[in-house]
Amino acid sequence: MNPVDWKNVDTVLLDMDGTLLDLHFDNYFWLEHLPNRYAEQRGVGPDEVREQLLADMDAIRGQLDWYCLAYWSERLDMDMLTLKEEIRHKIAIRPHTEAFLEGLLGAGKRVILATNAHRDALGLKLRETAIDQWLHSVVSSHDFRHPKEAQDFWVALQESEPFDPARTLFVDDSLPVLRSAHKYGIRHLLCVRQPDSRGPVREIDEFPAITHFDEVMPIESAQDVNG
Repeated sequence: MNPVDWKNVDTVLLDMDGTLLDLHFDNYFWLEHLPNRYAEQRGVGPDEVREQLLADMDAIRGQLDWYCLAYWSERLDMDMLTLKEEIRHKIAIRPHTEAFLEGLLGAGKRVILATNAHRDALGLKLRETAIDQWLHSVVSSHDFRHPKEAQDFWVALQESEPFDPARTLFVDDSLPVLRSAHKYGIRHLLCVRQPDSRGPVREIDEFPAITHFDEVMPIESAQDVNG
């Protein structure tokens, strides 16, 4: 059974990393590539770097700086965007994403990317995947100076891209972000169980959840295909 009541959805808000795109790129970058490159540059062990980096990240988790390439570039004295470009071949669209996005447009939904990604990282990923061809609008939380975990983000988003929370679907892989959207009043929520293709399939009880988008193809689109 399709967990989305499509006839009561006009707007679809979509996360990027771990939702439309495979989170493996980001996990590999932060847990492997960045520690290794930093260790090479400083002449220290990558395990030591990784441990310190994870501690630094945990200290600001859920804050805008956690997602900010400019913040980490200054803090680590390394160009984060250049380092990401070194492994850009790992950027990948999740299975069934393109068909899902095409289905949304075919069903007449307004499709908006709502991401915490810094604009520089966002630009790189859009260039590599061209997913913006299926999007009506692309919004970064850095535009509003508030992460999606904060209610101020949703206020600013609704002012920038008007939507009816009662007739909006939001899909994300982050439980804290989904909780924030729920608190704001977005009625239709969906969590991704396996944001990293090489990571575990999570048990999600708090929100309706999917592994891939083929589980929630827009009903109107399917009806059109079946004649």
